[in-house]
Amino acid sequence: MTDKPFTQIGTPTSDTNRFRMRGRDVLTEILGEKSFSETFYLLVTGRELPDNYARAFDACMVILMDHGITPTALVARMVHDSLPDDVQLPMIAGTMMVGNKFAGTMAGAGSIFKEGIEAGGDPREFAQSVITRHKEQKKFIPGYGHPYYFPTDPRADRMFQIAHEGGVDGKYIELARILAEEIEKSRGKPLTLNVTGALGAVLNEVGFPVEVMRAVAAVGRAAGLIGHVYEEMNNPIAPAVVDFINNIEYRDPD
Repeated sequence: MTDKPFTQIGTPTSDTNRFRMRGRDVLTEILGEKSFSETFYLLVTGRELPDNYARAFDACMVILMDHGITPTALVARMVHDSLPDDVQLPMIAGTMMVGNKFAGTMAGAGSIFKEGIEAGGDPREFAQSVITRHKEQKKFIPGYGHPYYFPTDPRADRMFQIAHEGGVDGKYIELARILAEEIEKSRGKPLTLNVTGALGAVLNEVGFPVEVMRAVAAVGRAAGLIGHVYEEMNNPIAPAVVDFINNIEYRDPD
């Protein structure tokens, strides 16, 4: 006989005598008392977000909300052009692109930083081992490099500043910087510690699980994509994209 399945996240809608989330009464302890970011953190981790970390975690939720006509925004706009009556579908389509290439590499970076701190020892030796490992595997180190920001990413610098102002321990941020220094030594020139690398460090600092770090980017970007979808309703760019596509030259194979 197996134990009855249970959840500690929230009461079901059929339980009309209670409305609870993670052991708190939603109507009196959460609604009007906690921000969206604080509630998100509680819902995922089961822990209260420390007051001094609230600003840093909120910044993590905001920093990737929008960055112009990115591939995620373009996909959302094009899906809206085909499905204009369902605002959630273009949003979902855009957020599906948050991954190993676009916007979601904080999970990979966060995993590296967590591994390094848990391993202990000399952080520079650990950083060198990370570089060697990725060279052997012919893989990019997540959280480093950017096509436009060089040699530094001001978004990463600002994220670290906000975290330090909140009094985080700083060990993950320090490891992120040490890895950047060792990468520069290895290749003979800087490789930008980008905003997703910074997010991997800051989210570790505030105790957000590595396994779901990418969700921070997805949830934040979802809000930004709604802005793009609404603008597409009133100031569409999809026709210009289609016009561009229709002018791509066709060539017979040799």
